[in-house]
Amino acid sequence: MSSNRIDLLRGRSAPLEMTEDQFRSLGHDLVDRIAGFLASVRERPVTPAEAPDAVRTALRATQPLPEQGAPAGDLLQNAAELLFDHSLLNGHPRFYGYITSSCAPIGILAELLAAAVNANVGAWKLSPMATEIEAQTIRWLAEFIGYPAGCGGLLVSGGNMANLTCFLAARAAKTDWDVRKQGVAAGPALLVYASRETHTWLQKAVDISGLGTDSIRWIDTDRHQRLDLAALELQYKRDLEGGARPFLVVGSAGTVSTGAVDPLPALAAFCRERQLWFHVDGAYGAFAAAAPGTPPDLAGLAQADSVAVDPHKWLYAPLEAGCALVRNPAALSDAFSYHPAYYSFGGEATNYYDIGPQNSRGFRALKVWLALQQAGAAQYRAMIGDDIALARHLFELASEHPELEAFTHNLSITTLRYVPRALRESTGSEQTEVELNRLNQELLARIESSGHAFCSNAVVEGRHALRFCIVNFRTATEDIEALPQWIADLGRQTQGGE
Repeated sequence: MSSNRIDLLRGRSAPLEMTEDQFRSLGHDLVDRIAGFLASVRERPVTPAEAPDAVRTALRATQPLPEQGAPAGDLLQNAAELLFDHSLLNGHPRFYGYITSSCAPIGILAELLAAAVNANVGAWKLSPMATEIEAQTIRWLAEFIGYPAGCGGLLVSGGNMANLTCFLAARAAKTDWDVRKQGVAAGPALLVYASRETHTWLQKAVDISGLGTDSIRWIDTDRHQRLDLAALELQYKRDLEGGARPFLVVGSAGTVSTGAVDPLPALAAFCRERQLWFHVDGAYGAFAAAAPGTPPDLAGLAQADSVAVDPHKWLYAPLEAGCALVRNPAALSDAFSYHPAYYSFGGEATNYYDIGPQNSRGFRALKVWLALQQAGAAQYRAMIGDDIALARHLFELASEHPELEAFTHNLSITTLRYVPRALRESTGSEQTEVELNRLNQELLARIESSGHAFCSNAVVEGRHALRFCIVNFRTATEDIEALPQWIADLGRQTQGGE
């Protein structure tokens, strides 16, 4: 490099830098815009329901990479307008789709603070305070769901990664050969047991880990969508007789479709007797274990070898924030630890690269840590209980409505369908069920594009249902009480082709 170029870099000022006053002014303006947006959420449509081409046009998606820069204030204003006006608003009080919660405002501010420090929470030396905050957050999350406080754990992107992390810990712990070195082909076929209602993370886990999807033994469910213990015992016996190696049973603490909770204590006992690893997918429902009046089977969380939870679901944290908890902390390092020569991090404190799949890691814990302190455990239990009560209220209202049929209510999920009066007496017949499935699928599309409310779908014993999930501290009684008649009115329009 020439000496002239070096001289020019003395007192360097890069185009991305801002002065203190510039940053303060832009930051204040952006916070004002966000505050206005949050205040206006209820009045906005849940979704603009735009076609992809319309969104791309608003973005000017075909424009080339700019050669020259632009003023930061203009860019931030444009970005805010694009996002506020062209997004699905999962913080809207009438958003009931999927298990994506409204995010706590303190979490928004936490993301700004975390980005300012920009801690790499992969090694303690790189992020001393952030690492200790994450460790404390892990202990608090375990305490909140009744899991042993001495467990190991770490924050990850979401439920898929939390479950996968626990899955790999189980694979390393329950094989009697060096599976990390020799691979799964060096031993007998490994088998996994889970109900047919289990989330698709499991297919991804067996695929990524080399077991293949044929290693999953899908167990039938009972009439309450819970894993059938008798079917599990029968399948396990057959597999042993066939020379396979069962190593893992997955229980669900709140299934995605209906919120059903598997018989977790019984599954824990089944696994203890057979020395299998018992994992609970609690990404959605585990936090309800702390709330009064929830399924007693959630007490089985405390007996699991590992649990996946998602603070960005029922703790209302901004995306992303999943969490893997493992009863024996050593199981995580046994599954993930490598020590290349270019690492010189000591072992006197937690180094998260050593116990999980990531090396470079963002500071996900801050938004969870702050929110837990702002609300406190008691108020979190109350908010979760409120969501459950509202879902139950919807189920009761749908049960009483002459044009609706309520199917299930578990945790904060209610499923129902629209049934025209003329078809009420013939439900159950093949012809009527085909028509009702078609009608409710079309009705779902109309609901999702309406902008008034947003839900998702479920299939309950072959019947297509509208699925309403409430993990939203903004949803209130009036939002729920207006739903049944609105659904029925829209159902009539759908049936009539209006």
